[in-house]
Amino acid sequence: MPDIVHVSYGQTGESAKINEMGMREMQQKAYQARDAQYLLLKAPPASGKSRALMFVALDKLVNQGIRKVIVAVPERSIGGSFSVTKLSEYGFYADWTYNEQYNLCTPGLDGSKTKVEAFRNFMANEEKILICTHATLRFAYEELDDTMFDGTLLAIDEFHHVSADGDSRLGELLRSIMTKSNAHIIAMTGSYFRGDSVPVLKPEDEAKFTKVTYNYYEQLNGYTYLKSLGIGYHFYQGKYTSAIMEILDTNKKTILHIPNVNSGESTKDKHREVDTILDAIGEYVGTDATTGVITIKRHEDGRMIKVADLVNDQARDRDKIQNYLREIKGVDDMDLIIALGMAKEGFDWPYCEHALTVGYRGSLTEIIQIIGRCTRDSDNKTHAQFTNLIAQPDAADDAVKLSVNNMLKAITASLLMEQVMAPNFKFKSKLSDDDTAEKGEIKVRGFKTPSSKRVRDIIDSDLNDLKATILQDDTMLKAIPGQIDPEVINRVLIPKIIQTKYPNLTEDEVEEVRQYVVLDSVIKNNLMIDVDALKQAIRKDDQYVQATGNGTDTVPTDLIPKIVRTLYPDLSDSDVQKFSGMVAHDDGGNEGYKADQRFIRMAGQFVNIDDLHIDLIDTINPFQKAYEILSKSVTTKVLKVIQDAIESTRIQVSEDEAVIMWPKIKSFYATFQREPSLQSADAIERRMAEVLLYIKDQKRKQQNG
Repeated sequence: MPDIVHVSYGQTGESAKINEMGMREMQQKAYQARDAQYLLLKAPPASGKSRALMFVALDKLVNQGIRKVIVAVPERSIGGSFSVTKLSEYGFYADWTYNEQYNLCTPGLDGSKTKVEAFRNFMANEEKILICTHATLRFAYEELDDTMFDGTLLAIDEFHHVSADGDSRLGELLRSIMTKSNAHIIAMTGSYFRGDSVPVLKPEDEAKFTKVTYNYYEQLNGYTYLKSLGIGYHFYQGKYTSAIMEILDTNKKTILHIPNVNSGESTKDKHREVDTILDAIGEYVGTDATTGVITIKRHEDGRMIKVADLVNDQARDRDKIQNYLREIKGVDDMDLIIALGMAKEGFDWPYCEHALTVGYRGSLTEIIQIIGRCTRDSDNKTHAQFTNLIAQPDAADDAVKLSVNNMLKAITASLLMEQVMAPNFKFKSKLSDDDTAEKGEIKVRGFKTPSSKRVRDIIDSDLNDLKATILQDDTMLKAIPGQIDPEVINRVLIPKIIQTKYPNLTEDEVEEVRQYVVLDSVIKNNLMIDVDALKQAIRKDDQYVQATGNGTDTVPTDLIPKIVRTLYPDLSDSDVQKFSGMVAHDDGGNEGYKADQRFIRMAGQFVNIDDLHIDLIDTINPFQKAYEILSKSVTTKVLKVIQDAIESTRIQVSEDEAVIMWPKIKSFYATFQREPSLQSADAIERRMAEVLLYIKDQKRKQQNG
């Protein structure tokens, strides 16, 4: 099936450029906030977070009176990202150097007496830098007083492993150090999401952090080679091992994540699954005794495919292949990596083109990390692809509700990724017809401008986290596939989630955040056409260049519509003609259209961005795409199974929903001269009927006193 998310990038090269101090774009942003006592750095994989930490940490050691730096990573392999680095060779005023004795990311138990003792010795001597795992930090902390962290910078890498949950020892450690010492803290993550919906920090603790956010679009748009990212699904029936070759292309450098053994997609025999996949690819040739690389002779053409098996439980074998992967220098050194719980964090294979994942991943963090494996910039690719292989629900299956829920969660996760990976807009209130937007802005009538610092902070730093909370909400999941009126979603369900997540917001502040969330989601989940950008794309098209190569502007009348159709294959014939006319008439002679206008598709029609009103936005289901995906991707029978499963767990009618729906019910009656039916094939009409029953019941209760 085609991608449900497809984002194109500008190849500006900005994210890879370095300044006179040797800093890339993201690292410069982090360094500007170096004086903050508590710093939260959110940046994508491969953006350079490790080196950003080095820059900030060294400044704190040299210029800010910090005497020690402790870097804690979730697993030993990631410790290598913080190895000795001669930063002065690139223009910085200091080098990242330390005594290897205090690199505690070495083989052995992370809570061993030796490592804990080394940690204690470090805190008592004059050494400046220590690298350890989260586990070693926890064990050592139990033997230290909080005040010993005075004058220390504590850096937590992959910070999403921390939780505000009382059962999180690392989270409790962090809160205690913040309360009882003057320590500085840097928290770094490539994804601030948690699949269990537990916040990373309590709101009062999080408010103490200065946040530096470098988003995915900034990173990917600034690459040199990567042009686009696709996110798609492939639905299957039966065992995934029988369907895998429908989507696995061994011509593309691929990381394949097989399902967890406890998931419904797993056959419960992970080793046999790997063997089945290898057999489907080709004939086993052998395994290199030194490197652990498996060679498979491909069935169709005899090409030798190099495979890394990270599912193998044998420690010696796994160490061999991991060591080999760390030393990969060329595109031909590996073709396919098969992983279970590995290759998500601290693993770098820039040549990867395709991340193929079997089964629903409950953690948004995990999805981000997996996608990040294939979005490194490399000269062997212009496109990166993430594909999720998902089992179709079966009505005969006892776990059909769970299967449907997982499918909806997987799809909504992709919609969130679209939000994360797409360019950001700034929204402002449009005060008059003459109030024109600047570049990167969209002005909307009726839009409430954020009135407080708290609202602005949520919008600037937490918008994606809030969307993740919304998209993981059980009530929202049931509402998203067209079962609930859009205005109820936007004006009842979403505000309740916002209020729960941010209980200290006033009613007006909740409304300001709500409007921004809904507006941003609607804009990013719907097709936008910038006429000026379209014109430029057409003029760069090879057919257009060839047609105008004689020095005239005369082109065949059907050429521009043909190019528009190629660029936007799902446009209707009338829309193709509409935009072709706009491009061909820069002077506004075609129905008054101007080439610099932008249009967005809403509810099946294109609306001029200049004509947007918040009331119009509220009539659009911001996540309608989820239902469209289902409708186009599964059979009618499967779609019926999904709808029935949702119907069986209906959302209770609330007074707020009834208030919104009553005018619509009256309008329905006026149009059709009947009440909405509970047996209707239309989900919205059925919901109207349910709301009407609720209203009648409430009226009856009032009359009875």
